[in-house]
Amino acid sequence: MTIVADILIAIAALGAAVYCMILSRRLNRFRQLEGDMGTAIAVLSAQVDELTQALKRAQESASASAGQLSRLTEHADAGAKRLELVLASLHDIPPAGQAPSARHRVVRRRSRHNMAEEAA
Repeated sequence: MTIVADILIAIAALGAAVYCMILSRRLNRFRQLEGDMGTAIAVLSAQVDELTQALKRAQESASASAGQLSRLTEHADAGAKRLELVLASLHDIPPAGQAPSARHRVVRRRSRHNMAEEAA
């Protein structure tokens, strides 16, 4: 009976030893994974910070570009209005080969009836 108990204790001890080896391997893998995960998290955190700064710079640049584009658009609109005015005034100028036509004078004559009223 003691021999059977000793054999069962030895089998249980071997089972516990195998179980401890398995747990030890899992713990080593977990530590390695934890170290790799910590490194990966640190790298990702640094990348997020860099991307946040890049996004902020891009927004500032876009805002400045939008303001400059707005000013240039207003300047172009003013130039277009002046150009339209110049083109409209060019329509009044006679072509290069023609002499300017004489303008007709309009004389307003007073009727005798109006002259009599003014004299009175």
